[in-house]
Amino acid sequence: MSDATRAVETEEGQERLVRRLADGEIGFHQLPEDLSAEERARIRRRALEEITGSSLEHVGHYSLDGDRASDQNCENFIGAAQVPMGVVGPLELHGDHVDGEIVAPLATTEAALVASTNRGCSALTAAGGATVRVEDVGMTRAPVFRTSGLEETREFLEWVREHEDEIREVAEESSRYLELLEIKPRHFGSTVFLRFRFDCTDAMGMNMVTIACDRIVRQLIEPETGIECVALSGNYCVDKKPAGVNFEEGRGKRVFAEAVIDESVLREKLKTSAGDLVEVQYRKNMLGSIAAGSKGFNAHYANMVAAFFLATGQDPAHVVEGAMGVTCVERNGPESLYVSIYMPDVPIGAVGGGTGLATQREALSLMGVEVDPDRPGAAVARLGEILGGVVLAGELSLLAAFTSRDLAVSHERLSRPGTAPRLSGPFPPPDRS
Repeated sequence: MSDATRAVETEEGQERLVRRLADGEIGFHQLPEDLSAEERARIRRRALEEITGSSLEHVGHYSLDGDRASDQNCENFIGAAQVPMGVVGPLELHGDHVDGEIVAPLATTEAALVASTNRGCSALTAAGGATVRVEDVGMTRAPVFRTSGLEETREFLEWVREHEDEIREVAEESSRYLELLEIKPRHFGSTVFLRFRFDCTDAMGMNMVTIACDRIVRQLIEPETGIECVALSGNYCVDKKPAGVNFEEGRGKRVFAEAVIDESVLREKLKTSAGDLVEVQYRKNMLGSIAAGSKGFNAHYANMVAAFFLATGQDPAHVVEGAMGVTCVERNGPESLYVSIYMPDVPIGAVGGGTGLATQREALSLMGVEVDPDRPGAAVARLGEILGGVVLAGELSLLAAFTSRDLAVSHERLSRPGTAPRLSGPFPPPDRS
């Protein structure tokens, strides 16, 4: 058979698959496995175009590895959604894993976010940089079990305490990068939660801990105790939801950043004063958050976290956890300022998940985040320190914009070009002076 004949037969076969998809004879997940990821994606796009009448021309243009993406990241793969990526910096940071000036990529569709964060970077760098620290709290998973009542609950918890070494052995057999740190129980009558906490080195670790907990339950707990696991995740983990237990005990990484900013930087870079920033912080971030019952005592952590996560291949759903935290703004002498951020629940990784995609790998490389087998955990710690500095920069700049009442004007100028007067602030290009 000639190449031309084979190509025609291949094209005819794929056209038949398009028709079967469009007619609902097969599902999008039922395409032949011997087709490449790109071929399956093209067939799905063509079927969708027939079904909906929409064009998917741009969805079909991408540079990522379709085979990897469809195998490890996204089922029913049809292409990619492109999000504009900008860069902020230089930002001077001083931590255990970063010491000096860095630049950081942010992927966002929100006009003014990159410009605002960049202004904060300029201010922090002019002030001598920010101090950043990361604590590895550990990734959690909390299966929920059902007993017959209080007496069996007590016996079950006693069994767990007595067999912790065996549980640890089963868990750590699932991955050489995993270490069980703690089992924290919680119970209500016949309902028992076991909150397992693991060190996952450079990985965010959600898949690792889920697999480990499944083995613990199936291979050890259920056979040995007869107690049924109702769900592998009982919501006491707590994954992808804002929660008090994560705010208090942390999850993934705890991230800290701080800086002292003198009067000249406040005035020249941020167009504000120490007194004005303290006032807006107190009434907005503190009292406003209390009035709302919020666990985000901050102006907009979610903005920087979401843009940073998209750029670096983190799970976007974990933004809901990363957005919790506390910003502190205090006078440091008559006119200078101490500012800090605290993020108790930041699930991030330097390896695994979306970090292996091509553009995300480039973004991580831009910040010098590379996994070193001889320094386990160092890469993700560096990533967390940089995130802390970026969040501090964005938080500082937005609070300053509130004090100068320039927030709406800046969004209008940057999101609607040509419709607002040209201004010199509040987000001028950064300078190194």
